[in-house]
Amino acid sequence: MGTYFAYYLTGYIMIPVFIFALFCQAKVKRAFNKYSRIANRRGMTGADAAYQLLRLNGITDVRIKKISGTLTDYYDPRAKEICLSQDVFDSRSVAAIGVACHEAGHACQHAFGYAPLKLRNAVIPVTRIGSFIGVPLALIGMFIYSNPLIYAGLILYGAVAFFQLITLPVEFNASKRALQTIKTNGFLEGEEYAGAKKVLTAAALTYVAALASALATLLRLFLILNRGNRN
Repeated sequence: MGTYFAYYLTGYIMIPVFIFALFCQAKVKRAFNKYSRIANRRGMTGADAAYQLLRLNGITDVRIKKISGTLTDYYDPRAKEICLSQDVFDSRSVAAIGVACHEAGHACQHAFGYAPLKLRNAVIPVTRIGSFIGVPLALIGMFIYSNPLIYAGLILYGAVAFFQLITLPVEFNASKRALQTIKTNGFLEGEEYAGAKKVLTAAALTYVAALASALATLLRLFLILNRGNRN
């Protein structure tokens, strides 16, 4: 009973994390929606901006393609593709320029061997396993009093927290590269640049929320484990 009680009691740890995550998601959508309605003076599309950023960095082997959805943009290092959502690829908005250049920033990281990106890509396989079975494995271990299962689950889920931790410098650096290029080469100026920066800053908060969630889950598991050991 002690383990069950601890499981539900420590669930309160997740409440502020959940609220923070909702706040971050709302902030991203609000910023993106606001600056998606403001066209840039140069008339560049998101695809144009990504293409220019790549060329300015001497990168010619990365493809830019359109995908469906909203805020579904990402860079695929295996295929060397910048995948831009339909709201970014053809859009001439301030938000589109910021998002497209951010993803092109990831392509630059890949091309130049940015160490945190290499490390993040290396732990992805373990992270996928840990996110799926880490917590269930630890809980099963607690219920059947199996320390090997408990620690295996904690280690696997710890990889998820580590992944979220190293994601922060990767994402912050991609935004920094994007904003530097946007400003230096006049993609956006004045209020336009400030708008793109707000969109990328809001997006970065979602990764902070993901890290907070992973750390809170780990803390919850440790508290349950300690209570079980005392019992």
